[in-house]
Amino acid sequence: MELFKKILKITAIVIAVAAAIAGICFAVKKLLEKKNAKADQEENYVSCSCMEQPEIAAPAQ
Repeated sequence: MELFKKILKITAIVIAVAAAIAGICFAVKKLLEKKNAKADQEENYVSCSCMEQPEIAAPAQ
């Protein structure tokens, strides 16, 4: 029974450490997504006139 308790404690510790690492990775990923989204909006903005209709000149008479 003592061996089972030791194995259970070690397993619980490993799971707790893995959960902590996963939580940190998730938080860092979310923060980087927010930072990159904000940077993309401000720094990489290029106006595009490709959707505008060009004016067609009237034929000469």
